[in-house]
Amino acid sequence: MPHVDELNLPFLALEDPASFPDPYAQFNGARAAHPWLAKCSFGYVVTSYAAMRDVMEHDHLMSVGYTQAVRSMGAQETPWGRFLSGSILGRTGDSHTHLRKMLAPAFTPREANRHRWIMREQMSRLLDEWGPAGEMDFERFASHYPVSVMCRIIGQDPAIVPEIRDSLEILGLGGSLDPAYLPRLQEGFLHIDSMVRELVANRRGEGIGKNGDLLDKLLTITAEGGLSGDELYNTLVFLFVGGYDTSKNVLSIIMHLMIDRPEIYARCAESVEYCHKVVYETLRYHGVASSPRVLHEDIEVRGVRFPRDTMLFMPWSASGRDPGSFTNPDTFDPDRERDTPLMPFGLGPHICMGQYIARAQIEEGLHIVAQRIANPRRNGENGWREFVGVWGLHGFPLRFDYRAQDAARGEESLGETP
Repeated sequence: MPHVDELNLPFLALEDPASFPDPYAQFNGARAAHPWLAKCSFGYVVTSYAAMRDVMEHDHLMSVGYTQAVRSMGAQETPWGRFLSGSILGRTGDSHTHLRKMLAPAFTPREANRHRWIMREQMSRLLDEWGPAGEMDFERFASHYPVSVMCRIIGQDPAIVPEIRDSLEILGLGGSLDPAYLPRLQEGFLHIDSMVRELVANRRGEGIGKNGDLLDKLLTITAEGGLSGDELYNTLVFLFVGGYDTSKNVLSIIMHLMIDRPEIYARCAESVEYCHKVVYETLRYHGVASSPRVLHEDIEVRGVRFPRDTMLFMPWSASGRDPGSFTNPDTFDPDRERDTPLMPFGLGPHICMGQYIARAQIEEGLHIVAQRIANPRRNGENGWREFVGVWGLHGFPLRFDYRAQDAARGEESLGETP
């Protein structure tokens, strides 16, 4: 059985900015040289959908690689390092299982659907503020949406969003594994941590249980001994950080795609059910998430031996474009047959718990945007984010014809409550 070091593997320059607009091209090139594995600057990249699933059968022998990044930066005893290691993403074994079991009831599809009216209402409010100008940086606009929704779900005033946006932006770059970001990561974490601690203190002063929102649920779990104080604070910080990049990047990419597909965009205005199809297809065609894994023991995958401490990079975002697992993977088709399950939010015990909230708010947000932003067109060049971590647009200038709420279709239910 060959050791991974003995293989002649292609190299993927994941940090090369030239590859950010179209990362799939180099993945296709790598698969031509080796069917499922490549090298990168920090380990090995699993390039095929099926091989990612094979690797994840060993998830109990791995940890999420961001904790390794904390160690390599010498940041273990820093506030940000302790947060990342203590969060649900950094936990393994029984500790992770317990924390996930305590939190799971608050993050079911049913719970996410309970918040859809908030998502519709919040997107409409943001469009009332940003839309009349007829132009905007759509990526910046989209960044306010998931954060303001999360604020309302936990009883925080959304007016705080502009103040915390920059902190969330830098915390989202922590997945890039770049030590140059470390000072700003510390500052960003302390800012968000201070906010959630103040929020918890205020809610406890008001009395737990009166609001019946997500924060009340988490505080009740804590009061019953299911979470420690630090676990509560880390969970709240992680909700903001984890929900920020994915939702706003996917929504921005959808608009980027829709400009060239006006017939699909028109159908998004007509039906939130069709928006579900568009979001699903976007997560396949242009997923944004990836994750490194560090081995705790030697493992064997597909006849290749990987030693302990190897870092394996899982580009979930590229898995849906694998021609070995998807028919016509480079064609964007919301009506395609779903013959292969997607994994845009990861796989295994560390799969994203907030995925149902993310999916719901992207669907609802897209539906309202399509009703009120007509004839969208590019208003300059957009940039692209680093592929490692959470990929997506970086700046997206847009012009459009604006429809006020009373002129848009199908918004009579915006104020509907559960």
